[in-house]
Amino acid sequence: MLNLASIFDYSAKNNPQKKAIIFANKQFTYGQVNALINQVANGLKSVGIEKNDKVALSCPNLPYFPIIYYGILKAGAVVVPLNVLLKGREIAYHLKDSEAKAYFCFQGTPELPMAQEGLEGFRAAGTCNNFWVITPDPASPSPIDGIKTMGMFIANQSPEFDMVQTNPEDTAVILYTSGTTGLPKGAELTHSNMLMNAICCRELLNLTHDDIHTIVLPLFHSFGQTFQMNAGFSMSNTIVLIPRFTPEAVLSSMQDENVTVFAGVPTMYWQLLMYNDKENKYDIQKISKTLRIGVSGGASLPLEILKGIGEKYNIPILEGYGLSETSPVATFNQLHKERKPGSIGTPIWGVEVKVFDPQNKEVPPGQIGEIVIRGHNVMKGYYKKPEATKDAFKDTTWFHTGDLAKMDDEGYFYIVDRVKDMIIRGGFNVYPREIEEVLMSHPSISIASVIGIPNEQYGEEVKAFVVLKNGQTITPEEIIEWSKKQMAAYKYPRIVEIRQALPMTATGKILKKDLKAEALEN
Repeated sequence: MLNLASIFDYSAKNNPQKKAIIFANKQFTYGQVNALINQVANGLKSVGIEKNDKVALSCPNLPYFPIIYYGILKAGAVVVPLNVLLKGREIAYHLKDSEAKAYFCFQGTPELPMAQEGLEGFRAAGTCNNFWVITPDPASPSPIDGIKTMGMFIANQSPEFDMVQTNPEDTAVILYTSGTTGLPKGAELTHSNMLMNAICCRELLNLTHDDIHTIVLPLFHSFGQTFQMNAGFSMSNTIVLIPRFTPEAVLSSMQDENVTVFAGVPTMYWQLLMYNDKENKYDIQKISKTLRIGVSGGASLPLEILKGIGEKYNIPILEGYGLSETSPVATFNQLHKERKPGSIGTPIWGVEVKVFDPQNKEVPPGQIGEIVIRGHNVMKGYYKKPEATKDAFKDTTWFHTGDLAKMDDEGYFYIVDRVKDMIIRGGFNVYPREIEEVLMSHPSISIASVIGIPNEQYGEEVKAFVVLKNGQTITPEEIIEWSKKQMAAYKYPRIVEIRQALPMTATGKILKKDLKAEALEN
């Protein structure tokens, strides 16, 4: 037997009185949370959910997420976490594609009416049998006539449950990709995939039983789910949940709860670096004494941000790399090895990583190619999509990531760019990340994003979107002239647009596809 829910179950049995979750100044012990998990599992069993059935979950970073997540797993079912920003039409697609038989959806807010969108998707799908709305207070009445709340669902259920036995290769979680090249695909991750990756993550961070995590990464995404929630609970750690990132919320949690571990995406670190604590509310020296490690993933961390955060908070920022399809972690800057700024590190235990050319041949160190991965972390495949699965492996045993990288002589990997983001200008390959790094070294520029736009003469032209630092003034023409002196003639951006902000996903990644769409419209 191997069930991912054993991560929490084991810690609860051994440390029932220890704090498991802190949220909005409320504390929940492992014993309390485990009883609720068991009630969810009993409730699912009572409505006919069986082993390998799919159950969808739309919930921000609230205690309900791990409670329902592990409850689904304990019942032997498969968790289908959904992005909380999805609209009704998109939710219907995910429910139908995953063949979900039940769906838990948070009530939401007036600005983000999740339950309304969720119910619309549930009804449009027509294939899902059960819908429950999660209310902020489980004792509250349902905000939707005729729809049961999660509180009603578990009210009379037993707090004891005998975990359903699952096999290592049974699917535990279906994580949907962003769908940048078509409709989203569901990556099937097994109990073995997820459990092994969580154990590797806790080793990579040298977690002890005393560690406390601030989790602001969305738990519906693989990064926060595996790297912090599953890894942390496997070591009986305490997690502090924050539903929405703001520098104030993160710094407050670190200061009040003596947080030791933080993980984020580059835009979060950028905001923490730029944040001006005018009222001196936060004791950075105190925070730095307890915070022992920061982790960055989801996208490459610009060197200027890496350096600035390291100096401001006096902690190592470790970069790693992975995808939903790899559970997610594949490489990491490991604590017992030399850390190289700008590198995504070396392969984690039990995982192989190489760089291939278009003919699926390994390239020598220093040359650019596509990252390919194989090991215990790689998904079973895309749910009900054999052709997409076959294309992802390209008739090899290696998962092809679509990311361009190079490896140095010591086996450290460096992301160059996404294959699809690479710009070909006049026959020359231009890598947006390289241009972004250069632009962000300018004293007036806070953050930058570079895309390619159609051009009759060169095929594609380089365009940069930039956000300036507070109080800075500079024109697009001045940025172009400066760039011309910093990089080769075929690389520098001929078009610069200054923005107040850049569009971002719920996980904090810059939405280049939105920038491209806007550029094409104009």
